[in-house]
Amino acid sequence: MTAPSSSIAPRKGGRWIEQWDPEDETFWKETGEKVARRNLFFSVLSEHIGFSIWTLWSVMVLFMGPEYGLTPADKFFIISMATLVGAIVRVPYTFAVARFGGRNWTIVSASMLLIPTIAAFIVMEPGTSFGTFLVCAMLAGVGGGNFASSMTNINSFFPLRKKGWALGLNAGGGNIGVPVVQLVALAVIGASGGPRVLLGIYIPLIVVAAVLGAFYMDNITSVKNDTGAAKEAVKDPHTWIMSFLYIGTFGSFIGYSFAFGLVLQTQFGRTPLESAYVTFIGPLLGSLIRPVGGWLADKYGGAKITLWNFVGMGAATAVIVVASMEKSLPLFTTAFIVLFVLTGLGNGSTFKMIPGIFHAKATAMGLTGEEAASYGRRLSGASMGLIGAVGALGGLGINLAFRQSFLSVGSGTGAFVAFLAFYAVCFGVTWAVYLRRPAAAESPTVTASEAKPQLSYAEV
Repeated sequence: MTAPSSSIAPRKGGRWIEQWDPEDETFWKETGEKVARRNLFFSVLSEHIGFSIWTLWSVMVLFMGPEYGLTPADKFFIISMATLVGAIVRVPYTFAVARFGGRNWTIVSASMLLIPTIAAFIVMEPGTSFGTFLVCAMLAGVGGGNFASSMTNINSFFPLRKKGWALGLNAGGGNIGVPVVQLVALAVIGASGGPRVLLGIYIPLIVVAAVLGAFYMDNITSVKNDTGAAKEAVKDPHTWIMSFLYIGTFGSFIGYSFAFGLVLQTQFGRTPLESAYVTFIGPLLGSLIRPVGGWLADKYGGAKITLWNFVGMGAATAVIVVASMEKSLPLFTTAFIVLFVLTGLGNGSTFKMIPGIFHAKATAMGLTGEEAASYGRRLSGASMGLIGAVGALGGLGINLAFRQSFLSVGSGTGAFVAFLAFYAVCFGVTWAVYLRRPAAAESPTVTASEAKPQLSYAEV
């Protein structure tokens, strides 16, 4: 086996690893692990900043007082468009790694973050039109794509036995970009700084991430886009079922991350500083708890954890509805933070279900051993980008629901009632598809082998 240090050659304008076999334990211990961990670190850095820029406007709207001439509905629409673009670009970003190389695309995707940041720096002042702010927020959506390309890239570097840890760390490190930008904003507001100070902090950080990616990351020649697997994943109903459930978990996480501060400011009359003091707590805890959701799914089954997690999310939302109607800020804030924690748990458990579902499907098809594992890897890898994109659209739905609720009733209560109903549907879908014992399995005329494929989904 040729070590990557001797197989990295200048080609296509970058560092390319010609041979890469992380499943070979000797290769992994001698060379592969060091290279993979280095790429993981700098990939997390770029993705982390990408999440911060994607959710930048969740903080920018806190700076925009009456002098900007924007209504709460205008502000919710601005952050909605950032969410929409971030969800859409996840699809092409998923395939960009194989097309251009993981290192090369990290440089490009990190550098692209300069466009929305510099644009916002230029226009961020009273008197700027609503349309201009809207375009700048949409440009910030490119930061949402970094998650998809980063996950695809890191998935290629690690062996199967290490993927859960690596992908969990990669996802969690990226998600923490949300509370970090909110914490930085808190410091800026506390120091009586303006929005341009916040933007000025991130512009050099983006440059640093792109430069470090160029110096320390690698491309893998063998990574190719599997168009056959992508087409098969699109046709598989489980891809769309899991996309729906991921709307309930990650869609809630990113949607609430955008909206939390604005809801506090609009519904409870909090100042920008008062909002910023608590806005970061929910996203921070939701990010940190995500690996725990994966661990619980490993231990008890992803479907079971996801099912009861939706129960918890529904209960927390019901408390928020009561707090909203009673105008109780302490209860509202506490329940909202609990809801954030549950979205993080659900992010971990739903993503853990995906490879298990496709492996169970392979087993049901009669495949065994490495053949079944290979089928599961192909389909789960192909579906993850699409599931991540559709799930992120949930953030768009949440912010549009808040916008309509404030327009209709002057508070977010109506939106929370809608979310409560949605979580009930998510609970029903999870139970019906992955946990309900089929009637056929209870019939004495059906053999155990015939019932097993359906029942195995309870273990995913």
